[in-house]
Amino acid sequence: MSSHSAFAEAADALAARVLGALTGTGDPVQLARYVDDAPDTLAALAAVRVLGADVFSPHLLAGQAFEPQDAAVAVKAFDAFPSSESADETTVARRDHATAVLLARLAGDDTLRELAPEPSGDELPGPDEWSAWSVRMAQLAPLATLGLDGPVHTAARDGALPLSRGVSRSVLRRDFPTAGRLVRWLAWLRHEGVGLPLDPDVALEHVHLVGGAGPRGALDLAIARHFLEQRPGAAPKAAHR
Repeated sequence: MSSHSAFAEAADALAARVLGALTGTGDPVQLARYVDDAPDTLAALAAVRVLGADVFSPHLLAGQAFEPQDAAVAVKAFDAFPSSESADETTVARRDHATAVLLARLAGDDTLRELAPEPSGDELPGPDEWSAWSVRMAQLAPLATLGLDGPVHTAARDGALPLSRGVSRSVLRRDFPTAGRLVRWLAWLRHEGVGLPLDPDVALEHVHLVGGAGPRGALDLAIARHFLEQRPGAAPKAAHR
């Protein structure tokens, strides 16, 4: 098996583990145990990096405990796969920064933000270029979670219409992974109290029924469903330590 295939398989396995922890159908994530038990340690660390901020979903959204040894594993994953500093990879850099911010918050160690500094500049297309803009926002879907705010979130608040257009376009093109990631943004917006031109409940159920999502797509939908089931504007649950 190639390293790429091994990394992809490990990412799916970790996504399924996070999904089970978030929905209560599985055990807690326990990153340290996941990596210790993995047949390929490097692939397991790669999976932690690929999922990024989403690996913290059970802690942020369901209040599950975050252990010091799990923080150490997240740091080890950054050591194995450092954050890119290339100006051509600002989308990845924003995702990495989000991971570092949430890791620092959950671990109670603000120095961990330095694992991935916030990229400078605004690489997002304008919302009037809604097709390209929605594709980029889909790539940034891990930022649609509790505990984060910044330029991408401001763009999302100002872009409910192009996000909705992006969902419709993705569904028509049968690009259900992209549709699910954009529905996640719409669900986050409704939780923020933003009015929407497209009903995210209907969109989510359609993508769920016909999308055939794998573990990572199912995780996007589960996170979206969490936001849709909460009262708009409700205070986030505190993450237990």
